[in-house]
Amino acid sequence: MAYAYWKTGKMEDKAVFDLFFRKNPFRGEFAIFAGLGECVKFLNNFRFSCSDIAYLQEILPNVDQGFWEYLSQLDASQVVTMSAIPEGYVVFPKVPLIRLEGPLPVIQLLETTFLNLINYASLVATNAARFRITAGDGVQLLEFGLRRAQGPDGGLSASKYCYIGGFDGTSNVLAGKLFGIPVRGTHAHAFVNSFSSLDDVSENLAMSWLTKISPILNILEHETNKGELKAFLAYAYAFPRTCLCLLDTYSVIKSGLPNFLAVALALNEYGYRAIGVRLDSGDLAYLSRKCREAFVLIADQFESPWMKKFTVVASNDINEETLISLKEQLVEVNGEPRMKLSEDVGKINLPGKKSVFRLYSEDGLAILDLIQLCSEKPPEVGKKILVRHPFIESKRAYVCPYKVELLYRDYWGNNGLTQSFPSLQELKKTASDSLKTLRQDIKRELNPTPYKVSVTNEMYNFLHELWLKYAPIGELS
Repeated sequence: MAYAYWKTGKMEDKAVFDLFFRKNPFRGEFAIFAGLGECVKFLNNFRFSCSDIAYLQEILPNVDQGFWEYLSQLDASQVVTMSAIPEGYVVFPKVPLIRLEGPLPVIQLLETTFLNLINYASLVATNAARFRITAGDGVQLLEFGLRRAQGPDGGLSASKYCYIGGFDGTSNVLAGKLFGIPVRGTHAHAFVNSFSSLDDVSENLAMSWLTKISPILNILEHETNKGELKAFLAYAYAFPRTCLCLLDTYSVIKSGLPNFLAVALALNEYGYRAIGVRLDSGDLAYLSRKCREAFVLIADQFESPWMKKFTVVASNDINEETLISLKEQLVEVNGEPRMKLSEDVGKINLPGKKSVFRLYSEDGLAILDLIQLCSEKPPEVGKKILVRHPFIESKRAYVCPYKVELLYRDYWGNNGLTQSFPSLQELKKTASDSLKTLRQDIKRELNPTPYKVSVTNEMYNFLHELWLKYAPIGELS
């Protein structure tokens, strides 16, 4: 496409592109905007090296030499401006997340990478936020997804954006090093399998405790796996202050649970406290309850109330289905608006260069997002505004906002970054604070209420006039 633009003399045509999405992921009614920081880095470094051009010449041998000279001199950071909603904000369909302005070929070249950087990041952050809402603030959420991630880069990104979305820690040590995310983890099943017996430590304190607690738990001591007990002892020896054991290598109830409790009681005699257990298979709700019952039973029996506070970590494919569709559309060239038409009204984009405002009620909750043309006066606090559904004529209402927030910030212009970028910890807080501005019925998992994205009356008229202008007129015969 860039070559076709160059070939037809459109190298300097000024374009405005919007990046937005059409449908919320996970059958929900919101998304968390993430990936903006990576877009800024990409924009700052986007240019073609000599080796890039040499490769392109191999696969496109018939392209004019002048085009390669054009690419060799191209520096996107010098000719593009970018405005965007701050990363970490809660966002909604059809609201432009990023607005790019610059020469048409350059903006077109940025399109695919920007979509890639925003798509995955926003998907992961949104999923993490949904987990946080479901779990509540009092539960720790840990990301253990590296083994199943989309390669090492995908794993690193997932750790980063899970943290922004509301998770508390990760098992990815590199993510901890690079981003300052708290690192958490336990041992694997293979660690337990690597120990086969207690032959070399048959008379140990843990065995003594196992003998005491087995009848209380109504289990047979000889049914517990002694290799597992040795594994727990080895792990406790290495990490006496952070001992958290995986219980389901053999049998949670008959082996893992009593073995852990025996080790925890032995640790306590040396002045250390175990943290808890992890469950990775089976009916996690049922097994979690059985573990809690055992913790209370043994704690009461041996006057050890600290055991009632053991953590139960549940893992094993705790996820939601993944679905997101981000699209980027050209909306203006040389000041003239552009519009994509479709038989499906939901796929029609909103043309022109736009501003987006979030209107709030007196209780601090978001009422709606209002899209308007940049040429319009911004909405005012305390002043009644007519807002409309973009496509359904009868859906309209008056709103009198208590607070008005312009969602766009200028991030790139005048050949550089126009404002400092927040830290990962600040982005995490931004996402958390932004979610608090949504009503609970919008965030609920079952049948959430759609959040309103509206347009001004002027934007509505502009959209429909342009729609009629470009829509072909049929002929009946």
